[in-house]
Amino acid sequence: MIELKHVEKAFHDSKPLKDINAVINTGDVIAVIGPSGAGKSTLLRCINMLGEPTNGQIIVDGEDVTAKGYDVNKARKKIGMVFQSFNLFSHLTIIENIMNPQIQILGRDKKQAYEKAMSLLHKVGLGSKYAKYPDELSGGQKQRVAICRTLAMDPEVILFDEPTSALDPTMVGEVESVIRDLAKEGRTMVIVTHEMKFARTISNRVFYMDEGIIYEEGSPEQIFENPQKEKTIIFINQLKSLEFLIDSSEFDFQATAYRIEEYGRKNLLEHKLIYQIESAFEELCGQILMSHLGNFIRAKVSIIYSQKENVTKMIVLYNGSSFDPNDSDKGIALKILKNSISEISHYDIVEGEYTNKVEIIF
Repeated sequence: MIELKHVEKAFHDSKPLKDINAVINTGDVIAVIGPSGAGKSTLLRCINMLGEPTNGQIIVDGEDVTAKGYDVNKARKKIGMVFQSFNLFSHLTIIENIMNPQIQILGRDKKQAYEKAMSLLHKVGLGSKYAKYPDELSGGQKQRVAICRTLAMDPEVILFDEPTSALDPTMVGEVESVIRDLAKEGRTMVIVTHEMKFARTISNRVFYMDEGIIYEEGSPEQIFENPQKEKTIIFINQLKSLEFLIDSSEFDFQATAYRIEEYGRKNLLEHKLIYQIESAFEELCGQILMSHLGNFIRAKVSIIYSQKENVTKMIVLYNGSSFDPNDSDKGIALKILKNSISEISHYDIVEGEYTNKVEIIF
C-alpha cells in the first residue's frame, strides 16, 4: 500500500531521516520504537506529507505523492493522523470537531456527518459527550475524540504519533483499548510509541529507528526477545531493567521515583504496581538502609521486569556488616515495605564492595 524509497528529511541544523526504506502492507500494524530524536515523529509527518521529504519517494497505491505537482490532499484523504496533543478546536463542541472535516473535505452533508460522528463516539464510549467542549473532557477522552475525528474521514491508513504520551498514566489504558479494537478490525496502522508492552502486543511488525534509518525491523518476538544489531540490543536491554547507585545520604529519592514511574510506563506496568515499586524502594532504601548505614551507604538497585514471566523484581546490593531488613527496628517502614511486595529474601554475599543482597518480588 505504501512504499518508502530512500526517504530523507533535513532541517537547517539536523537530518533526522537519512535513508528510510520500508513497505507498509494492507493490514499491517507497525510499532515504531527507538530513542528520542531518532526521527520517529518526523517519519510519520513525511508519510502524511505534513513535512515534505528532502529526498526520496513515497509511493501510495502506486502513485508517487512526492512528485512535483502531485495534490497531497489526495494522499491525506487516504492517510489519517492522530497527534499526541489531540489538536481539537477548543471553540467547537465534540460533535462539531468530528463533523466539520467531513463536511469541508469530504463534502458530506450535515446529516451524514452527524450520524457518522455519533456512531464513532458511541463506539469509543463517548456518545453522551457529543455536546461538550474539549476543555470539559479528560486527556484520555480528548484522545478518543481525536481518534474518532480521524476515523470519520475513512482513511486507509492511520498514523499514531505517541498517542498516550500526553496522558496521565491512569488514562493510557482507555486509549490503548480503542487502538487494540482498531487492530482487531484489520486497520492498517503505524504507531510511534514509548509504551513497549503495548508495542509488542498490538503489532505484527516493529521498526527500531536509530541513526536516521530503520536500524532493525522484525516481528515483535524477534525485536523484543532476540534483537540482532548492537544498538537494538542496548535499547531493549535498557528497557528491561532500571539501575541506579545510592552513594550518599544526600541521594535524591524524589528524582528516582520519577525514573521508576517512567520505567513503569514504558513497560506498561499497572499503575498500582508502579506505586508498589516506588513505595518499596523508598521504605527499603530511604528508611531502613539509610537508617542503618547513614553516610556510609553504598547500594546498587536494579528493577527488572520480565514480560515473558510476568514478574517484576527489585534487587538491592549494599555494603556493611550482614544486615537483614526483616530485622530492622524501623517498624512502620518495614510494615509498609511488606505490604507493597509479595516476597523478600536476604543473602550474605561477597561481590566487590557489596556484602548484602536483598531480592524483592512484587
